[in-house]
Amino acid sequence: MSFGQQGGPPSQWDPWKPQSQQPWSSGGGEQTPDWAALAEASEIRNRRRRLFFIVGGALATVGVGTAVAMAVVSANNGDDQANKPTSSLPATADIPSATGTAPSFAPTSAPPPLDPKEFIASKAKDTDPLSAKLLFPGTQLTMGSTVYKKGETSDTRNCAAADTVQASLGKILKADGCTQFMRVSYTKDGVSVTVGVAVFDTEAQAQKAKGQVNTKKDIVKSLSGGAVKPFCNAAICRTTSNSYGRYAYFTISGFAGGKNVTEKDTAVFSIGDNLAEFTFRQIHRRGEAQASTAAGE
Repeated sequence: MSFGQQGGPPSQWDPWKPQSQQPWSSGGGEQTPDWAALAEASEIRNRRRRLFFIVGGALATVGVGTAVAMAVVSANNGDDQANKPTSSLPATADIPSATGTAPSFAPTSAPPPLDPKEFIASKAKDTDPLSAKLLFPGTQLTMGSTVYKKGETSDTRNCAAADTVQASLGKILKADGCTQFMRVSYTKDGVSVTVGVAVFDTEAQAQKAKGQVNTKKDIVKSLSGGAVKPFCNAAICRTTSNSYGRYAYFTISGFAGGKNVTEKDTAVFSIGDNLAEFTFRQIHRRGEAQASTAAGE
């Protein structure tokens, strides 16, 4: 039996379309499939299928590699902007500045430090115990590399006592309201000094007394005893006067044995100036101590 073509041109066979009609040979009689063509078509399909899997596998490998790389960057990146491309970074205006405005804090309300001089300017605030031994403690005085031996101290409420000051100085101190008079002596290499400290109720009284003193005749009497031999009993000696707060202080410096002091005797001037400075410091320290106590209350 033969099959004739019916209705139009024969259908085209496409090896990539499984449902397309297989071509037949144009020879007469019962036609058989072209097995060579079928084998060739099958080989083409197999080669294309293998190529598809190879390319697909390569693309999959690239995809996995990309995913891993992105994961590593993400794991190392967190919220850090450093690893992002320039196009994904925020604009310059959005980046915090390292030199931006520093945080501001409310001003503190700490009170200013107390002035030590206020506490030695009047009896009302200068209330700590006071005596010659408290103001001039110890058995010697070291100033820099110089060591002075300490002699005796004296303390009296009678600021005009004859054995303490010359009569003219006693009169001034008493008139201006002196309430206490203290003395201490130091010596080094045969040169000695006595410091006298007069205490008043107010700074104004101390300043008035100091202004009235004539250092050539209104002088404190020397104090001997212990390491300090008698000095300045009948000789020319150097004297000074000053005041700080409610205290007026005086010095008399000279040689043991009755030797007069001249302008060339720099050792006498030095010991007098050093002990006057030490007295000022001791009075100031007294004010500092009381200011510190008041600040801590």
